[in-house]
Amino acid sequence: MNLKVTTQNMSILECFSSETRVRIIELLNGAPYNIGELAEALGVSSAMITKHIQKLEEAGIIATENVVGKRGTQKRCSLKMDQLVLVLRQEKAEPEHDATKYSVELPIGQYYRYEVQPTCGLASSDGQIGMADDPRYFDDPDHTKAEHLWFASGYLEYRIPNYLVGQSKPTRITVSLEICSEAPHYNENWPSDITFSLNGVDVATWTCPGDFGSKRGVYTPDWWIHTQYGLHKTISVTQEGSFIDGVRSSDVRIGDLHIHSGQELLFRIACPETAVHCGGVSLFGKGFGNYPQHIVVTLSC
Repeated sequence: MNLKVTTQNMSILECFSSETRVRIIELLNGAPYNIGELAEALGVSSAMITKHIQKLEEAGIIATENVVGKRGTQKRCSLKMDQLVLVLRQEKAEPEHDATKYSVELPIGQYYRYEVQPTCGLASSDGQIGMADDPRYFDDPDHTKAEHLWFASGYLEYRIPNYLVGQSKPTRITVSLEICSEAPHYNENWPSDITFSLNGVDVATWTCPGDFGSKRGVYTPDWWIHTQYGLHKTISVTQEGSFIDGVRSSDVRIGDLHIHSGQELLFRIACPETAVHCGGVSLFGKGFGNYPQHIVVTLSC
């Protein structure tokens, strides 16, 4: 999760101003604890721990559930957030109707071309679409409703609307999405080399560490029992090069993508069988995972 350092986000930022709350996060990194166990480990009263837990839970950093213990019902605490990136330098706010910048959101099921190998499948927020591990169902008319999809190797390709006019020249394109590897059921130690391409040009390859399922995704439906969430990644191509989450990934520049008005843009997500780590791809839309979004594309001129 990316968090802008602003006064609007003080409720989250304040969570890290207390040594006790940071120590709670350190403990929960190893395993879930109940209130009494945290109090004993930190030498603090249960009442005080409860107040700290309430603040951390309100900020979305941890999750709690009531479980039956030896001494009645206990509140078990676990980490809900895996990472938090503080954004210090922020882009200057643009006018709402700025002709030099536009954003579109592509539902993950609205790919127009694909080639996938099992394990594979699709799911909407209401249920699975077709049969699992049968690539033919990627042609099912309901594939456009997918909120979660996965494949062991292959690619998906999306059409990005191009609203450039005249001789406008793009200076930056940014794509953000929630993604991880694909292992049968799930495996959090399952690396996958995932390549992102724009207009047929490979701009970045990222090795995802695994396929995450040990904790329930914030927006994942209760009926779903496999992969729960992915990692939020931002791919940017500028006049200086290509970046993933601000870290340089290649020397491909925006001019190398040959983006012109009147021509569609193509975005491909691939994990080829020839990759060093062929660990597949899992994608998450608004109804699954930890981030309420599909694939968001922003083009600036």
